[in-house]
Amino acid sequence: MLFVSLRDLQWRRRRFLIGVLATGLVFALALLITGISAAFHNEVIRSVNAFGADEWVVSARATGPFTTPVFFPQSAAGQIAQTNPGVQTAPVVILRSTVHTTRLRDLNVIGVAPGGVGWPKVHDGRLPRASGEMLVDHSLGVALGSSLSLGGTRFTVVGRTDGVSYFAGTPVAIISIGDAQRLALGDQPLASAIIVHGTARTLPAGLRAVSNAAAITDLRRPLKSATGTIDILRVLLWLVAGGIIGSVLYLQAIERTRDFAVFKATGVSSRSVVAGLALQAIFLAMLSAAVAILFAFVLTPTMPMRVDMAGSTYVVLVVVAIAVGLLASVSGLRRALSVDPALAFGGA
Repeated sequence: MLFVSLRDLQWRRRRFLIGVLATGLVFALALLITGISAAFHNEVIRSVNAFGADEWVVSARATGPFTTPVFFPQSAAGQIAQTNPGVQTAPVVILRSTVHTTRLRDLNVIGVAPGGVGWPKVHDGRLPRASGEMLVDHSLGVALGSSLSLGGTRFTVVGRTDGVSYFAGTPVAIISIGDAQRLALGDQPLASAIIVHGTARTLPAGLRAVSNAAAITDLRRPLKSATGTIDILRVLLWLVAGGIIGSVLYLQAIERTRDFAVFKATGVSSRSVVAGLALQAIFLAMLSAAVAILFAFVLTPTMPMRVDMAGSTYVVLVVVAIAVGLLASVSGLRRALSVDPALAFGGA
């Protein structure tokens, strides 16, 4: 029966190929949106950890350092360092802005005190040392030495980070805190958060400490609707793939009605018939998964957003593809098992 099933696929290879390509494309789309969803989660972790904070100090009225900037005196950073021996602090100003590159882009702007803690690792170039210099993530697509205008002020890109972005891939630009205060706060000595190295046990009134884990959770919150929608779409794509596999196998089961009748009339067990159809389903699903991985490799560089593909994603794809194939083969199996052996001796 297994040999017969493989020969049947060879006989109907054109339909089988179309089914593999269509199912592979659907699986590839499921892979891509899985990678996009993973990128949403991973970029938050990368960005929060990039500043090397042990914890963040924010206003008691803020839910986190990145989502709800509530400003307070910058001098609080010095007070925390004085009252908590061994603790290092850096006041920051976190803003949102836009910038013109080849087109208008959104930008997360973070002002950090030069020469202190809180600067992310530079991928290429160097850290800003003076007013008017900028460190920006490479996803913005600008070269070292480029000049960008923020709020009417010109900045020169002197360094680039890698993977520092949040709010669905919006790049982070880092400037001196003085420049950030001039841009948005009228040069007032205010901060929206304080990066802390160590543990600050004593805080000024009106401030509270936020762990990295809490900051990550808060930063993911605005994306919950988007990631939830992606998860629903992924399930729908699995169902579409199952429908394609099921339709291919069901049509083959209809066309092979006389074959199944002959098998039963000659003593072939129902288990062997089921095994043959299940083999076809697994073979179709496995080839579709291979095609999906190829499609995903080709399409990933064309995506406007980062796509994070972990090795486990491909393992899950293969497992889900086999499960979807077997479930989709149920309609064909029922058709095959319901065939009357008497049809082998009668008309079609």
